[in-house]
Amino acid sequence: MNTKQLRGLYAITDSHLIPEVSFDDYITRVLRGGARIIQYRDKSNDTEKRLSQARVLRGLCNQYGALLIINDDIELAVNSYADGVHLGQGDAELSDARNQLGNNAIIGLSCYDQLESAITAEKQGADYVAFGAVYSSPTKPDAATVSLDTLRNAKSKLSIPVCAIGGINSQNAGTVVSTGVDMIAVISDLFAHDDIQARSKALSKLFM
Repeated sequence: MNTKQLRGLYAITDSHLIPEVSFDDYITRVLRGGARIIQYRDKSNDTEKRLSQARVLRGLCNQYGALLIINDDIELAVNSYADGVHLGQGDAELSDARNQLGNNAIIGLSCYDQLESAITAEKQGADYVAFGAVYSSPTKPDAATVSLDTLRNAKSKLSIPVCAIGGINSQNAGTVVSTGVDMIAVISDLFAHDDIQARSKALSKLFM
């Protein structure tokens, strides 16, 4: 896996913000704007819908040269031919994901505000780590916050790519990117915006 692909705008889907009938259109706009990674996140029990949408994403990501990551579902990652999986606290073990997905799969781990957890994750073979919430977020309003200094320290101590997540928007994204992080994960500021493609383009340009 080429970690150079793990850079730029990392868009995370949200079933509350993306109407099911407009799913293809919303994702296409984000990809046209320049998003480099799409994470499919759907916590529903509708396995048929989840597989269908994940496969739609696979096709769109192929079309635009982007990566597809599945949130917390190794089986869905396999069945949708995704590039990898993202695991959070209480999800599957990294070693289990690696055994099922293979050495070429991308496996990312949420480390919240814990730099030591990220260092351990790198040693265990994670391909990237995510820190957050950087700012208060409507998606997870009670999440612990991580400082910009922690992001800078992570970049100085880790060899794998670092992703920042949580409350990142067009007003504060430049400050977050200035810490040296490789990716910014955005949900609401993309999918709740009137012009999704324009917002995606503006956020993507921060990495140019």
